Amino acid sequence: MAKKLSAIGAKLRAKAMSYPEVTETFPWGEHAFKVKGKTFVFMRDDEEGTSFSVKLSASRAAALKLPASEPTHYGMGAKGWVTLVPGSRSSMKQLAAFIDESFRAVAPKRVLAALDGK
Repeated sequence: MAKKLSAIGAKLRAKAMSYPEVTETFPWGEHAFKVKGKTFVFMRDDEEGTSFSVKLSASRAAALKLPASEPTHYGMGAKGWVTLVPGSRSSMKQLAAFIDESFRAVAPKRVLAALDGK
């Protein structure tokens, strides 16, 4: 997919791609970041704005308190997925922490061990 990303979309993509063994696919015209075939971030970045969905357990309640966040549709919210719409006041550090938590929730133990240097 060759279209140019927004500034926040580019930062979210860079964070997701920074992990080991990550691939990017484009189902439904969205970005899907996967580790060993398991998606840990879905991201939409188009003329209507940017949103992304991550699988959270530890910080799910905190994420749902943020403006414009909600349980992810299609039954995924019941499985811990949260969709967020970053705004001008969003903390990139917090958004990156959500991506990290989601990666760690779905990545195989072998990949996590390599990530953590164990």
